Amino acid sequence: MVRQVFVNNGIGLFETAMAWWTPRERLDMKVTLKGREHLDAALAQGKGVVLLGAHFSTLDLGGLLFSNFYPVDAMYRRHNNPLLERIITRGRQRFFDLVIERSNIRTVLKALRQNHIVWYAPDQDFGHRHSVYAPFFGVPAATITATSRMVKLNGSPILMLAQHRLPDYSGYELELFPIITSFPSGDEEADAKRVNQEIERAIRKDPAQYMWVHRRFKTHPQGKNYLYRQR
Repeated sequence: MVRQVFVNNGIGLFETAMAWWTPRERLDMKVTLKGREHLDAALAQGKGVVLLGAHFSTLDLGGLLFSNFYPVDAMYRRHNNPLLERIITRGRQRFFDLVIERSNIRTVLKALRQNHIVWYAPDQDFGHRHSVYAPFFGVPAATITATSRMVKLNGSPILMLAQHRLPDYSGYELELFPIITSFPSGDEEADAKRVNQEIERAIRKDPAQYMWVHRRFKTHPQGKNYLYRQR
C-alpha cells in the first residue's frame, strides 16, 4: 500500500499539470458522477452548499472534472512561496469560478448567500490553534473547528465529495454523499468527529489514492510528529 501511495501521488503530479495547462477540449476522459440527487437537494434549499472535500492525489483534476457538471468555488490555503502561489491560483482559476483564500470569510459568506457551491477540504493539520482532537482512522488528529462555523454562517447544507481513479485507469468516478444532517450540533468535538468520519468513508473507497504524504498526524497528544519519529 505504501508503494501504491507513491505511485498514485506520482500520477497525481501529471494530472495536476493536465488540469492547470491542458486545453479542456483535449481532456477527453470517462467520468462518472454519482449521487447528484444529494447535491441538487442541497442547492434547492437556496442557502449555498459547503462541499466537503479531501486531499486525494486526484485533487486538481478532480476539481476540473467536477466543474464540468456544476459551477463551483474553492477555498484554499495561500502558499508561502509567492511564485508557487501565483502558479497554483492561476491554474485553479481555469475551472473554479472563485478561488478563495481560507481567511477571506466575507467572500465565502457572499458566495453562499448567492447559492454557490463552495469546495472546502479541512483534512490538514494546522496545529493546536482553532483545532480539537478527533479520531481519524482511530488516531487522534488535530481537526479544525472552522467547518462548523462556516456551515453556520448561512445555515448552508454540507455534504462530501469523493473522487477516485477507476481501478483499471480507464476513467474517474466522482461521488456525492448524502447531506450531513443536524450539523453543526453545538459540540465542536462531535462535529469534528463527524467530518472525519465522512472523509474516512470517502478514503476507504481506495486508501492508496489519499495524499498520505502530507503529515495529517503531525500534531499529536504525545508531542509534535510523535507518529513520524524514527523508532
